[in-house]
Amino acid sequence: MNSVKKFSLWTAIAVVVANMVGTGIFTSLGFQLLDIRSPFVLMMLWIVGGVTALCGALTYAELSARLPRSGGEYNFLSQIWHPGAGFVSGWISATIGFAAPIALAAMTFGAYLTAVLPGVNQTLSASLLVIVLTVLHCISRNASGGTQTVMTVLKVLLILVFCLLIAIFSEQPQTVSLVPQVGDQTLILGSAFAVSLIYVNYGYTGWNAATYITNEIENPGKNLPVILISGTLIVMVLYLLLNYFFLYGAPIDAMEGKIEIGVIVAEHALGGEGGRVMGGILSLMLISTVSAMVLAGPRVLQVIGEDFRIFSFLATVRNGVPVIAILFQSGIALGFILTSTFESVLVFAGFVMGLNTVFTVAGVFVLRFRKIGEGAGYRTWGYPVTPLIYLGLTIWTLTYILINRPQEGFNGLALIGIGLVIYYLSSLRGMDIKKPGETNASQ
Repeated sequence: MNSVKKFSLWTAIAVVVANMVGTGIFTSLGFQLLDIRSPFVLMMLWIVGGVTALCGALTYAELSARLPRSGGEYNFLSQIWHPGAGFVSGWISATIGFAAPIALAAMTFGAYLTAVLPGVNQTLSASLLVIVLTVLHCISRNASGGTQTVMTVLKVLLILVFCLLIAIFSEQPQTVSLVPQVGDQTLILGSAFAVSLIYVNYGYTGWNAATYITNEIENPGKNLPVILISGTLIVMVLYLLLNYFFLYGAPIDAMEGKIEIGVIVAEHALGGEGGRVMGGILSLMLISTVSAMVLAGPRVLQVIGEDFRIFSFLATVRNGVPVIAILFQSGIALGFILTSTFESVLVFAGFVMGLNTVFTVAGVFVLRFRKIGEGAGYRTWGYPVTPLIYLGLTIWTLTYILINRPQEGFNGLALIGIGLVIYYLSSLRGMDIKKPGETNASQ
């Protein structure tokens, strides 16, 4: 009955790592350097972001154990708060949660590739990447999972090789002092730090990726906590290494306000030719990021299609793969690539996805109060401090987005409002067929 091979523990960890390591880490340092020059504070940004992601992952592990079904936030919010809240979360995942990051990662791939090969059209290369990976993931689950594991292993190895080359062959090494200086404490508690966390939190986005494919993971009750926590810790270590060697390999002035940080550092550390080669390799790493999101996102759309007649076409499965959902998501991503700017999409997506996870993490308190899924086995380590840390830091960041980038923030709220209107209209027409979780989602 359930003869289709499921994703292994390592494949699921690969999905988490590949979803996280990508656009954010290779683009955000330049924005952070506009207001922060202290290496200690810059490293603290990624430590705080990593702790935030880890607290979120620990909480999501309990949510997944108590409410075991694919769909991520859509599944959680539907059962914890209201089907309308779940629908809006699914709406966010469909329009922003995956399509926007896919577009951003593909755009970064195009920018890096163009920096190495000036004759290459950035928009065309980004679009072709999305199209090729869409076709690949439409073939079968086995092809999808195997490809993801291989590409993620290569990505981690390339990051480690990059750091090693910068450490050994850097032509102009910079002094990087990780000792706190006078004024660093004030900087950490100030607005510049909070605003920079917008980009850092986006860099860590993806720590929850495995919850979107819960039904397709071997022994999810046992493996999911290991997958989420291991994936987050691996990425946190990689991010700290990368940022240290970014600062070590190139002057701050050369990176300030720039997107293609990896290429700049490689050229300063290894010379022009070596820098171009490494820049090309870094661009190839982003393929894994796009691949992981093309894989995970459509599973959310599939579950929405199973629960709402109006979106039933998204539930179409062929050879165990939600083909229509994959095509739908990739079409939206291509729209972003062709019409939007990088920074506006990043801030917009970061705000909406952050708000989505705030309500999800807060749901663990509701589940405990209502004693839902008490025998699930896994309980959040450090509860209630762990989820409260996540909520406090994320709300702090979201507040600064509304203050400093009101257009993107209010556009995000408008997107949520549109989702609520669609849910209300579909309810009036009887389009909502059952409570999420009652459908057979694991067929």
